[in-house]
Amino acid sequence: MSDDVSFRVLRVLQDTPDLSQRQIASALGVSVGAVNYCLRALAQKGQIKVRNFQSSHNKLRYAYILTPRGMAEKTRLTGAFLKRKMAEYDALKAEIDSLEAELAPEQATKTEAG
Repeated sequence: MSDDVSFRVLRVLQDTPDLSQRQIASALGVSVGAVNYCLRALAQKGQIKVRNFQSSHNKLRYAYILTPRGMAEKTRLTGAFLKRKMAEYDALKAEIDSLEAELAPEQATKTEAG
């Protein structure tokens, strides 16, 4: 299970712990099987608790509650995610700047010729 999927699942569950696995999968754009695998792993690590809805007519519905350990892991994963995305942004920005520099002489030549 990737840290990215774990982070995204923990993030969704923090805001809406009563989503079904299908709803989580749809929100994240991953398969229901991947969500099921992730939830089981998070529960085994003690990062979430799985609770049945007591008043639900559908007794198969669950709430996935983040534990203090889960909150700490989400915080750690948030830092790692942000660091990774900032590095991607810096690399993309450098590539854009390089491409713009390549185009600048061509644009100047077209302007002078036109």
